[in-house]
Amino acid sequence: MARSLIRHPALPFACLAWTAGLLLGSLPAAAETVPAAPYNVSLCVFDFQGAKGDISRYARDLGLQAQRWNITLDIHSYTDERIAAEDFKAGQCDGVVMSTLRARAFNPFIGSIDSIGAAPDYRHIRALAATFDHPKINPLTINGDYQVVTIMPVGASYIMVNNRHIDSIDKALGKKVAVLDFDKPQSLIVQRLGAQAVPTDYYRFANKFNNGEVDIITAPALAVKPLELERGMGDYGGIYRLPLTQVTGALLINRTRLQKTIPDLDARIHTLRRLALPEMDKAIAYIRRQEQAIPAGLWLDFPPAEQEKYVHMMRDTRIRLTREGYYDGRMMALMKKVRCHYDPASYECALNDE
Repeated sequence: MARSLIRHPALPFACLAWTAGLLLGSLPAAAETVPAAPYNVSLCVFDFQGAKGDISRYARDLGLQAQRWNITLDIHSYTDERIAAEDFKAGQCDGVVMSTLRARAFNPFIGSIDSIGAAPDYRHIRALAATFDHPKINPLTINGDYQVVTIMPVGASYIMVNNRHIDSIDKALGKKVAVLDFDKPQSLIVQRLGAQAVPTDYYRFANKFNNGEVDIITAPALAVKPLELERGMGDYGGIYRLPLTQVTGALLINRTRLQKTIPDLDARIHTLRRLALPEMDKAIAYIRRQEQAIPAGLWLDFPPAEQEKYVHMMRDTRIRLTREGYYDGRMMALMKKVRCHYDPASYECALNDE
């Protein structure tokens, strides 16, 4: 397999681009035999830095390695994830790497992984990814022409505040919270807390926080140093240790198109998924190291009673959003099974409303 990008991380919170490197790195290795005729595979790659970015250069390196398997990788780099998704949908690429949130438009089942409170820890994400080849789960990774091949963790999304006195749901009332403009559930969650949702995107959320335009953001710990989020926290802010979601990236393909030129596509997907799991272990280890590198004084903990209140709130919100059609009920049921596998004593395991 190609060298892991773990050793050469791209700009964190361009970590979706970093995820792309891990996923694309597995693709050439999935070819166990060299085809007689060359395979041409085009990939849309989301890279904040564009064609000159770390992940775009890495993808081109992979293209050179793929030639050993008679595979030609045509890499299209995008600084705007929305346009990458649109071009993929328009058929300009055979595959695309994007946030799993954005992937919801192509596969609601997989696109529901980043739901609020559904994966308390990285082991839940790994266990979930390991199910994708299961005979009952693999068909759910396919939706029309599209298939989600695998996912990769980017990091737990933590609550970051500019004032550590915002230590309860009640104290979030009226506060300004940055939300991604394309993810409706985020706005609904914030509104139901009585806070003000401020739409933004991957590029502007940090500036809004650092300039005091919003009081609260949620982001992986990987974003803290490169985006200088300590400026937004100031002397009185911090990072609450409770993860709201697990941010992931997804590799999608146009299955209908690729099947026409790659007859053993399913075997290749199976191999890629198997190879991606140890890469996921490396990714998780890297993320944990980055979390541990954050100054201890920035980490905050909710009072125990308030933390329990948050856990119940996240569950109730998740169930409500599923009933309203924002999350896929099949994924919610699967993720509950994963949670109860690791914590069978949890109160939710005796309930049947999710």
